Amino acid sequence: MITINDLSVKYGGVVALDSVTLTLKDDVTGLIGPNGAGKTTMTNAFSGFAPIAGGEIVIDGLSLLDLPPHKRARWGLARSFQKVQIVDDLTVEAHLHAVCDTKKIGRHDRSAAIDEVLEFVRLSDQRTKMGADLNPYEKRMCEIAKCLIGAPKIILLDEPGGGLSESEMQDLRRIIRETKTRFGAQIVMVDHDVDLVRDVCQSTAVLDFGRLIAFGPTNEVLQDEAVKTAYLGR
Repeated sequence: MITINDLSVKYGGVVALDSVTLTLKDDVTGLIGPNGAGKTTMTNAFSGFAPIAGGEIVIDGLSLLDLPPHKRARWGLARSFQKVQIVDDLTVEAHLHAVCDTKKIGRHDRSAAIDEVLEFVRLSDQRTKMGADLNPYEKRMCEIAKCLIGAPKIILLDEPGGGLSESEMQDLRRIIRETKTRFGAQIVMVDHDVDLVRDVCQSTAVLDFGRLIAFGPTNEVLQDEAVKTAYLGR
């Protein structure tokens, strides 16, 4: 369970998050809002790359903000990015070995872990393929595989459906829905694709100008008048 209490982030005189309070219990929670609403700032606050002005993030009794970024990653916080972080001259498998190194996963355990995540995202046959030779979908799946290595507790997904075809989106839906059962990780997902959010997120939070304007079951939130005005463009 993720508890966010009065979280505020400021960049100089700009309030990017304004006393946001949330309790996230579901396997997959959506985080939506118009551009500049504070979604990326929220993920940066989790990751340790935002100037916290007040508040806390507590996960299963652990105060996340007390840990430096590298210890958050080692503890079990994983994150994908809107622009995938794939290195051209590394193979898919080498990307996963690099994550294992940062999480201090021993050689004895990593082979089975890598096999499992590659099978889950259906990249087993591309494990020796160089990053430069991956198509956009394969790069996205490699990015997600990196998040799944090392028994993650929380995974932050930033626009995971960007640029994918409808058939590729169906496989992404499967991966998101099955992650908690297969790997035990709770997902917080930022995305502008309302259909994807509706299909995979049990609950959704909506930010606007750094403030929380709605939170609850996804279908109810998407029908909220304030959400329609601020985000869906009534």
